[in-house]
Amino acid sequence: MAQDGHKEHPKYMNIFWWLLALTIIEVAVAIPDYATLLKAILLIGLACAKAILVANYFMHLKFEKKTLAIIVITPFLICVLLVFALMPDLTSDTRHEGIEKPAEVVDTSAH
Repeated sequence: MAQDGHKEHPKYMNIFWWLLALTIIEVAVAIPDYATLLKAILLIGLACAKAILVANYFMHLKFEKKTLAIIVITPFLICVLLVFALMPDLTSDTRHEGIEKPAEVVDTSAH
């Protein structure tokens, strides 16, 4: 117990430090220039870890029934699947082929 009579929540502070550490790792992963696919996989993995920590401890899903967990996990898995399904389109450099640059506009009002 704290001195003012309120209960301390050391678990919440532990989760805060884990979230801070994961955020620092995310920034460290995002800064260097290397393969986009590898960077995306690492960032998605770190974001998933942070989401699980928040859901388990701050949303108290750790103590919920399995049915509620399935309701929460299903859209999350669909979202992750969608990101990986779209990854080839998002990382492809060939998606810009065949697109012409617009012609330059010549200002004829100067004469």
